[in-house]
Amino acid sequence: MNAKITKIIYWTSTVLISAWFGASGIFELTHNPLVWGITEQLGYPPHFIYILGVFKIAGVLVLLTPNRLLRLKEWVYAGIFFDILFAFFSKIMVLGFEAAIDAIIAFIIAGTSYAMFRQLYNFFYEKK
Repeated sequence: MNAKITKIIYWTSTVLISAWFGASGIFELTHNPLVWGITEQLGYPPHFIYILGVFKIAGVLVLLTPNRLLRLKEWVYAGIFFDILFAFFSKIMVLGFEAAIDAIIAFIIAGTSYAMFRQLYNFFYEKK
């Protein structure tokens, strides 16, 4: 796959996952009844929902910053994957598999974004 196609796939998937997590973060910070209802039904406390909202918005800002903050982007991707995995298993245990389908879709989009990120920014961690 050439660099142009990789960039198109990267930015498309990154914008999609950023929109997903950005909207989720805004809904959490603005006390959207649907988001709050589901999150509280899963057993998470209100203060945790606000913290998620703040970190999701911050993570989206980092992801959408081109060609910078590469190491921090790795942390953002880790946070996204943890959020998706916790949502997936929480929904399966409390609400059933059908409620977790959105987490599977988010995982595919985030995984695509991360895979293209690693292809575009092929950096290695070396001991100095």
